[in-house]
Amino acid sequence: MLVGFDHADDAGVYQIAPDMALVQTDDFFTPIVDDPYTFGQIAATNSLSDVYAMGGRPVSSLAMVCFPEKGDLEILGQILAGGLSKMIEAGCTVIGGHSIRDEETKFGYSVTGLIDPKRVVANKGAQPGDALVLTKPIGTGVISTAIKKEKAEDAWVRAAVESMTTLNKKAAELLTAKPYNVHAMTDITGFGLIGHVRELALASQVSVRLDAAKVPQLPGSIECVQAGYIPGGLKANREFAECVVEYGPGIPESVKALLYDPQTAGGLLISLPIQEATALLAEMKHSAIPAAQIGEVIPQTKPIIQVM
Repeated sequence: MLVGFDHADDAGVYQIAPDMALVQTDDFFTPIVDDPYTFGQIAATNSLSDVYAMGGRPVSSLAMVCFPEKGDLEILGQILAGGLSKMIEAGCTVIGGHSIRDEETKFGYSVTGLIDPKRVVANKGAQPGDALVLTKPIGTGVISTAIKKEKAEDAWVRAAVESMTTLNKKAAELLTAKPYNVHAMTDITGFGLIGHVRELALASQVSVRLDAAKVPQLPGSIECVQAGYIPGGLKANREFAECVVEYGPGIPESVKALLYDPQTAGGLLISLPIQEATALLAEMKHSAIPAAQIGEVIPQTKPIIQVM
């Protein structure tokens, strides 16, 4: 075992040959949008993300389905079709799965990827002087809550769905196509930006300074926070992690809250030498990846995270 759960990494890594290791992960959840095909796409994108976050290439997957006994099978077919479309895009073969009867629909995948054992990227390894680059905007949690309350504007929904159905494949391939010295990486999912930054900082024994104004936000996300469309996960994330955060003056309360928003199929958070960040951001812009440099890694101090 090369990577286990000791540092809350995104996936496990198990070496099977001198030049090959398996990357293994699974994830599933309840519908967060009304359209079943789109829900399937989001679930697949989310499940694949953890393999990309380790620097791996997804190769096979198993579907996990919970569906009501008297549910409309046409809806289930659309969910499966949506998921398959993203697995095909990722070049990841669906080789089976398992289903059970459940009053509440749930869907996701167990995904296996391959990686060179010498090129595993974990959330441990960030170094003082590194830049932190985020490849997607945040805000899917609050917008999903607004969708459930039928309060989300169409433009907000379109932007959130586009983000949640965009694979991290292109961003991950850019990092491996050229010799970027990526010291640490994770993807931003259920624990929110602050939660995953906290894990990276603790695993790497460093501290992090974030520039709140540079953190990209989905359209409508601040409006959702201000209107009170706050998911339970955001509240839980904030209660758990805010004790290690110090805020600079003048940061709006809505912006603070959004930093804890639980993301679905969020972006990659990449820690690499600051002198390489400019070239990476230029490449990502050319590839239409909405990446931004959101902060820097600093020597370990208290608090662990400074938000300026």
